[in-house]
Amino acid sequence: MTTAPPTTMRERVVDAAVTLTTGVGWSQVTMARLAEVVGVSRQTVYNEIGSKPRLAEAMILRELDRFLGVVTLAFDAHPDDLVDAIRAAARAVLETSQDNKLLHAVVSATHGADTELLPLLTTHAGALLATAKAVLVERVAPYDVALTPDRLEAAVDTVVRIVLSHVMQPSGPPAATADDIAWIAGRVLRGQDVTP
Repeated sequence: MTTAPPTTMRERVVDAAVTLTTGVGWSQVTMARLAEVVGVSRQTVYNEIGSKPRLAEAMILRELDRFLGVVTLAFDAHPDDLVDAIRAAARAVLETSQDNKLLHAVVSATHGADTELLPLLTTHAGALLATAKAVLVERVAPYDVALTPDRLEAAVDTVVRIVLSHVMQPSGPPAATADDIAWIAGRVLRGQDVTP
């Protein structure tokens, strides 16, 4: 029997914040309420997290780590075929997003359910996108791709944005969407690098 590693105070606070956000809404999350849920003083919550915007950032970065973890596993499972790696990564991200309660809370905020949660998307969008692209560029590097670095970066940017758009607004089952994304990626990555 394997025991889970001890949970840090920061992890406990972020867990409580996610639970509250998905249960009662971001506008109802306060440091006092977090302290009560975690069973510590409000000062302890402030010492661990800081401000409410920092709490939002901690929640988002943890979710991003989870998504990038499934991307890493997908690429590790397909070391010899980049298109298969992209297909597996896209599918894993899309499947993971289906059950992600925090993501659903953020998405519903874009539709007016909790307008205070909207800054979670807009304030950190650029940094999240840059982090996701950097990880994917790093994962693509070992594969034999006949594109210049600029074109490869453009291809990665496009794939990341397409996957994120399907995370935010799915248009079909994850497997079918991942197949479509892989087909597009395959056409670009296996094609010639044509300068406009």
